[in-house]
Amino acid sequence: MKKHLLVSPDRPDDPERLKLYPVKLMQHQEETAHQLAHKINHIIASSPSTALMLPEITKLIGIATNVDCCCLVAVTGEDSTEATTASWCADEYLGMPQPDELFSMEQSVLQCATEPFTIEDIATIRNSLVIGCQQLPLPIKSVLAIPTRFGGKNNGVVNLIKFQSYDWGEGEKFILKTIAAACAIAFSQFTQAQLISHQQQYLQRSNQHQSLIKQLTILSRSNLELNQMLQLAIASTAESLQADRGLLILLRYTDPLFRSTNRTQIPQARADVIGEWHRENPNNTESLNQSFTLAECALCQRAFTEGGKPVIINDYADLPDTTIVAPLFDITQLPSVLLMPLENQGRILGFLVLQQAVPREWQVAELNLVEMVCAQVSNAIIQSKTLRQVQTLVDERTAKLQSSLELQAKLHERTRQYVDQLRELSRLKDEFMSNISDRLRYPLTNMMLSIKNLQRPGITPERQGRYLEILEKECSKEINLINDLLTLQKLESQQEPPRYENLNVNTRIQELSELLTKKLTEKGLSINLDIPEKPLKLQTELESFDRILQELLNNAYTYSERDTIIHLHASHQVIQLVDQVMIKVTNTGRGISQEEATYIFDRFRRGRGGRWTPGTGLGLALVKSLVQHLNGAIAVESTPIPDSQLSEICFTLTLPQFSDDSKPYSESD
Repeated sequence: MKKHLLVSPDRPDDPERLKLYPVKLMQHQEETAHQLAHKINHIIASSPSTALMLPEITKLIGIATNVDCCCLVAVTGEDSTEATTASWCADEYLGMPQPDELFSMEQSVLQCATEPFTIEDIATIRNSLVIGCQQLPLPIKSVLAIPTRFGGKNNGVVNLIKFQSYDWGEGEKFILKTIAAACAIAFSQFTQAQLISHQQQYLQRSNQHQSLIKQLTILSRSNLELNQMLQLAIASTAESLQADRGLLILLRYTDPLFRSTNRTQIPQARADVIGEWHRENPNNTESLNQSFTLAECALCQRAFTEGGKPVIINDYADLPDTTIVAPLFDITQLPSVLLMPLENQGRILGFLVLQQAVPREWQVAELNLVEMVCAQVSNAIIQSKTLRQVQTLVDERTAKLQSSLELQAKLHERTRQYVDQLRELSRLKDEFMSNISDRLRYPLTNMMLSIKNLQRPGITPERQGRYLEILEKECSKEINLINDLLTLQKLESQQEPPRYENLNVNTRIQELSELLTKKLTEKGLSINLDIPEKPLKLQTELESFDRILQELLNNAYTYSERDTIIHLHASHQVIQLVDQVMIKVTNTGRGISQEEATYIFDRFRRGRGGRWTPGTGLGLALVKSLVQHLNGAIAVESTPIPDSQLSEICFTLTLPQFSDDSKPYSESD
């Protein structure tokens, strides 16, 4: 072993001073070692960052021991497989390129500062050199190392390195043994800081993962449309797992009867991109709605055949050149791929894709999270499709039920109307039978009494004539009633068309009104005629026209208050280029309600005011049928008179004015 001696420049040949030199040398080395340990402890106590602590200690030891290089290796794993290194080299070696000849144990001399040392110590030193000395500028020729222990376990190694052969002295060994405890504390503190950092990162990732699961759970219960929900799901997943890009792809099978029982068979299906997220541009969705066939992508085929297992490609360049991948994956820019199938009950629904620009080692917890996300997304897709199918079925059933209810409502309404009509007809029948029986019985009774009186002996000629007159009158009433019924029946069957002839409306009105003069006078009534000065011509059926006017005048006479005036107005008018004759008959009497106006023209129907007035209820019904027979119109209007319980009742008759010359007045006029 090479000795290091210090010779005095004043008296180099002084034997006494040579005897004192080893003692002073040991004192100096002890002082240096303790000062170095104190400085290391000070760095440990005052260093603001554990990441800067080891490099600072490494430099301090290297300068203090005057070596070419110093390397500290902190073991952070229980099995010594995980380590963190800090290296320092002297200034003359800085900037030198890495040599072709790397560190090897066969070319270097290894010494341990502790004696005796064990096989475990040598193995620990060797491992530390393999880990920490790969980037040194020159091959290592000589190493002095010491393992550090804390809590009964090796937690690091301090290596002093020379790039040439060198015999290590007791002084260097003493220094290493002295500072070993301080370095062990530094390694322990660094390891604890690393462990805390890893735990914090793990907790942060766990919180992110829990937040992601919570977000996905909320999304699955939301009312969002499926594509919106899936877009948010892939964005949350890719961002939480710090991927550069995320894609969500759904398969659309061409053959709806395909069942993925045979994984070796690749079906005919299209893959549609329905979700996309980019780290640099989260709003970039240029690949959305793009599609490709399953046969065009080897990665998707592999994920399909290996159903349930993720396909992980750290670098696409490692794959064979013949591997075909869909262009939208952009493999050249994002060569690292994680592709997980979306599966439900043996059927592949699609794929979740995470891509990186650099290779990535996926942790087991991250893969479990991706698998959990895929399971939730698959369930959401199935639930959405099931709900859509159920909703469609419910809508169809609801539509059918609604249609059935509407049909039932219509049938119910028709049935109700039919029942109401039957009730009304029954009431009308009863009213008709009561009315017609009275109208038939009363004349027959008078006729029977007249006949009995005629059969009495000794009847005078005057009485005989009176009874015969009653028989004739009552017989005429019966005949007229029967004729009215037959006329209504004939008009409803429309057996014969009208027989038109020309007539002078003015003349017919005057003639018919004169026939009522005596009858009107008996009731204190008068009639006021408002007709044109020039004759008003009309081509119509004379008999029907006369009967209509007679019934209207007779109705006005019957229901007018005493000492009032009946107004009859006739005029010519043009409505929608059609010449018409309009006749209005107005009288003063009890008003007609809107309800009564709806049925006043029905047969055997009479207003409330006519219940105690003799009549059959056929007059206005006959008027309406005759007006329709002549292609005309009839309407009634009741206008209350102010400060009175009476009203003005106006019947308006409108008939088309057919004539040869199509003029309202004759050419002679």
